[in-house]
Amino acid sequence: MDTLKKLRAYIWTKEFLKKFGLVVLFYLLVITITIFYLDSYTNHGQTISVPNLVGKSVAKSTSILEELDLTYEVLDSIYDPSKPEGSIIDQDPDPTSFSKVFVKEGRIIRLRVSKKSRMIEMPSLVDKSERFAESILKNRGLKYRIQYQSTNEANGAVLKQMYQGKQIEEGVRIPIGSTITLVVGKNDAGAPIDIPNLFGLTIIEAKMRLESIGKFELFTVCPDCATAEDSLGAFIQSQSPEFLEGMQIPNGSTITVYASKNVQ
Repeated sequence: MDTLKKLRAYIWTKEFLKKFGLVVLFYLLVITITIFYLDSYTNHGQTISVPNLVGKSVAKSTSILEELDLTYEVLDSIYDPSKPEGSIIDQDPDPTSFSKVFVKEGRIIRLRVSKKSRMIEMPSLVDKSERFAESILKNRGLKYRIQYQSTNEANGAVLKQMYQGKQIEEGVRIPIGSTITLVVGKNDAGAPIDIPNLFGLTIIEAKMRLESIGKFELFTVCPDCATAEDSLGAFIQSQSPEFLEGMQIPNGSTITVYASKNVQ
């Protein structure tokens, strides 16, 4: 009881009341400074109306936002051929005129922008047949042109795939409707060609004719030719395969001729 009486007596002393008042004042000062700092840091009481950017270009929207001390971020580009390229089709937050929501300085406005072309990944067509490559490009909405290149191998297969004059790798994204150049190997050795008529020609004349029309091999049989000069000047009497109007043989085939130096 004595202790409690002494405590009550001390509480009402000037010394205690002075210290208690200083503590209360300190806490009030701390709370006031904290509130002031938070108001300043969070721009308390500041309200900026979010403008309506839908339908405007990115350049115009950027200018509007900068004047309001707002920033922006493009979230996505959405395929919409009905709208001009690069126009705003959606924003977050919505305009204040619709949402009644205000923002503070530095707020990021997230935008979605229109584009007129959809992108697609380039397939790998090298070593594929020409017809197969064409069907793949058609299915992906890509156009194509064929450019043939002579080759001893890979006849009819794609050697290179080109886009805008350069080789394009698998997986590269390009707009739908783009034109791809397919460089296709072509081996002319097997292409059919009319059988040439060599009857009555000299061996040298026959060689010149064959060189002018294809890649035939000439095999000469001349029993009475003793020298190389005799063979070149000999006249062809028959050939195999035999010449028939309209008949064809593969380009690159061997033609055997029977010649004689004494008969013209």
